[in-house]
Amino acid sequence: MNKEATDGEEIEHGVEKEILNEQQPQWERVFSNNCSRFGDEPSYPARKATALFEKEGKKKILELGGGQGRDTCYFASRGFSVHSLEYTESGSRAIKEKAESMGLLASVTALRHDVRNPLPFEDESFDACYSHMLYCMALTTDELEFLCSEIRRVLKPGGLNVYTVRHTGDAHYGTGVHRGEDMYEIAGGFIVHFFSKEKIEHLAKGYEGFEIEEFEEGELPRKLYMVTMRK
Repeated sequence: MNKEATDGEEIEHGVEKEILNEQQPQWERVFSNNCSRFGDEPSYPARKATALFEKEGKKKILELGGGQGRDTCYFASRGFSVHSLEYTESGSRAIKEKAESMGLLASVTALRHDVRNPLPFEDESFDACYSHMLYCMALTTDELEFLCSEIRRVLKPGGLNVYTVRHTGDAHYGTGVHRGEDMYEIAGGFIVHFFSKEKIEHLAKGYEGFEIEEFEEGELPRKLYMVTMRK
């Protein structure tokens, strides 16, 4: 692994890790200042994933990057048991409060966790894993490879890993400040890791296969892939 230290900062494959680490307090401030940053309605991929999970009889769901709980609570309202990991304290607190206000607390477990570390669960604990734009946060390819292996570890045989990412056809790709690999710091100071189909195929190693759906969301609009991988 190509690493060197410069002025106290670790540099790995051209990525300044200290800059990536600053994203955590950035999101902490955002979630603290806005109780519904992404709205309260479930996202399109959450609704699509729900239909798939229901069709295949998946009951126990791991959600990564739960934000403020809009998809978490939707899953719980549809009868799933959801463990939601969020790396901000304000986000995990918001998930618990939203679940409690909706009478769903018995179906939701919200924990603060950094997905760059091993997932705090036993092998083959979950029927499916879901994450909406968690993969396109300030995570290096090495960290994403580790995350995919950890998800595969905690999934039961035949389990599904459904994730969404902004892709290289997005209008923001290549704009702002380049932060290494395919990561760019765009307006507002947020770093986005944009995905190509080749990167998705690379991260699918170890899984039986994968499917990709393209969709759009929000203003601009953001252009995303929804990826479904099976263990």
